[in-house]
Amino acid sequence: MKQLENAVRDGACLLNLKADDLPAIFQSAISQLVGQGKLPAEHRDDITAALLEREASMSTAIGHAVAVPHAYLDVLAAPVVVFIQLARPLNMGAPDGIPTRFLIILLGPTGAAVEHLDALTNIARLMSDDEFRYEAGEVRTQQELLEAFKRFHIRTAPIPEIDAEETIPESLRYSGRLFGGLINDLRRRLPNYASDFRDGLHPKVLASTLFLFFACLAPAVTFGGILGVASDGYIGAVEMIAASAMCGVLYALFSGQPLVILGGTGPLLIFTIILYQLCRDYLGLGDLFLEVRVWVGLWTALFLVILAVTDASCLMRYFTRFTDEIFAALISLIFIFEAGRGILHIFSDLEIHKHHDTALLSLLLAMGTLYVATALSRFRRSRFLNHWFREFLTDFGPTIAIVIMSLFALSPMLESVSLPALPAPSSFQPTYSPPVEGAVAATTPENEATGENAATGETDVVKQSNPPRAWFVNPLRAPMWVWFASAGPALLLTVLVFVDQNITARLVNSPDHKLQKGEAYHLDLAVGGVLVGLTPFFGFPWLIAATVRSVNHVRSLATVEEVVTPGGETRERIIHVRENRVSALAIHVLMGLSLFLLSYLKMIPMAVLYGLFLFMGIVSMAGNQFFERLSLWLMDSKLYPATHYIRRVPLSTIHRFTLLQLACLVVLWIVKGSPRLGILFPLFIVLLVPVRMLANRFFSPKNLSILDAEEEPGEEEWG
Repeated sequence: MKQLENAVRDGACLLNLKADDLPAIFQSAISQLVGQGKLPAEHRDDITAALLEREASMSTAIGHAVAVPHAYLDVLAAPVVVFIQLARPLNMGAPDGIPTRFLIILLGPTGAAVEHLDALTNIARLMSDDEFRYEAGEVRTQQELLEAFKRFHIRTAPIPEIDAEETIPESLRYSGRLFGGLINDLRRRLPNYASDFRDGLHPKVLASTLFLFFACLAPAVTFGGILGVASDGYIGAVEMIAASAMCGVLYALFSGQPLVILGGTGPLLIFTIILYQLCRDYLGLGDLFLEVRVWVGLWTALFLVILAVTDASCLMRYFTRFTDEIFAALISLIFIFEAGRGILHIFSDLEIHKHHDTALLSLLLAMGTLYVATALSRFRRSRFLNHWFREFLTDFGPTIAIVIMSLFALSPMLESVSLPALPAPSSFQPTYSPPVEGAVAATTPENEATGENAATGETDVVKQSNPPRAWFVNPLRAPMWVWFASAGPALLLTVLVFVDQNITARLVNSPDHKLQKGEAYHLDLAVGGVLVGLTPFFGFPWLIAATVRSVNHVRSLATVEEVVTPGGETRERIIHVRENRVSALAIHVLMGLSLFLLSYLKMIPMAVLYGLFLFMGIVSMAGNQFFERLSLWLMDSKLYPATHYIRRVPLSTIHRFTLLQLACLVVLWIVKGSPRLGILFPLFIVLLVPVRMLANRFFSPKNLSILDAEEEPGEEEWG
């Protein structure tokens, strides 16, 4: 290691080398070494021939995008090392199938076998570090490469023996004092605040912004439409979009982990609808629903801030991969289910024997969007086009899919086909207008109960001619007893926000994502709590961490490499995520601007957005071991992939563990869809923790530690 670092310090490195074959690479490297006086000029051709001869007998590519060409000749007096970074990867037949981007050439006198093996060991250790490999691919100067070496040494420095408590991530350790966790979060994240903006100046961030803009706008409009129907127009799509823009911008600026995306979610939607029905049908406060929400929001904000300053997020140490996988699977399935239900609704809403072309075209648009987005997201592994263009198509794949399918739907040859469009509101004003005599409601008992017609564009629930309500909601209009009674439902909302925020943050901060800038559970909970208290003053809906959108945000910012497993399967592995605040900030600024472009948004067919929902749900399944283990039930046992848990845990134990998770998932799905139990959904998520603890009585600790490991063992990094 030291030898390579000293060689780089002495100038023995070639960065961004533009060469398309090995002879050109070797000639460039040897010419530089000869010019520096490190190799004899008269033996230039002999050294080049020796390197090429070695490659002809067997490739020196060792995996991880690294090759170690070497040659040992009597004419060389001392070992020489040179580091090469290629501008374009070269396929050298590496065992993991990754094209070679880095070559480390070793030259020296004959009889240097021991030194050669030591050098190979150190090189393999260095280049197996994902973060160093990413940084080495980004550097453009010798000094930047030396700084990458320095950071590698800091990351891999020996760690002294620690007790069990210290194995818990620092962000989830109990500080033992008020505001202790918040202060620690600030100390951990503030030094990275400026870099969060610098790191956002990258094409990958632009691609992520455009993708997530549509991915956030579609559910905002859809959930807003459903909420508008179910709440008799008190809260609609306008409020949902405006809340998403305002909260998203504030969260991007002040949170500790800006990769988390806030948004409306199914459980929160159910809670709001049940609260409205409680006010309208049982308390006689239907006309004061918005004012009641202010008090519920204020109590919830108070409870969440108290939880934040008392380090309550440390309880997340008891939430393991077992819980994370079930929760992530539930949210992924919700997106897929809602997309499928939306498409089926288009079919069922048609009159018999009429407009079948609308149904067929909607199905084609949804499947086309899914196919194009999926195909382009995998274009990185294609053999066609240049590397930079493949990366462009991969990063911008979902956005390209939306544009292509929307333009196809708007083409002149299809102008006779009527398609349900994005149900955006007509103008930027509050959805609700105070009732007047003779007002005609646009709802029916059926859609009032289910909200299904929101997908067809019925967002103007009560059609009235008088002016809409004022933007500001005055909570003092509510009776005084409401001020205090609101603490009851606020406790349930607190549990929902606490669990959803922290589980989503855990999924975003998963070790599989290789994030480097640190977590901030307590700070994020406090910021989220303040926003929960702020939004009802404008009649806006509450927003919480949206799991699928957050995970897709992380993956859209990730640099990945494809590896071939021992079973012959190709899988993607994240080596770096561009952590920044610019993408989240830009996404929600665009959502705010969309309020002034509502007429153009109505041109996007809902079928295209359903296809985007399918894509997001399917992509978020990637890396979820629950789905991997579930697929084993349909697979020939002789062809099971050689994963770490299959090699170490009996198959019967794996299947029983998966069955337990599936049973928990089914229970959560039933509770989520129950009109009476839906408001208790967050409590059932919390109950997953004791269920996991009870599993210790039915599974051996060794097997559980493998199946429920926080991250996969290092040996799973193929190659």
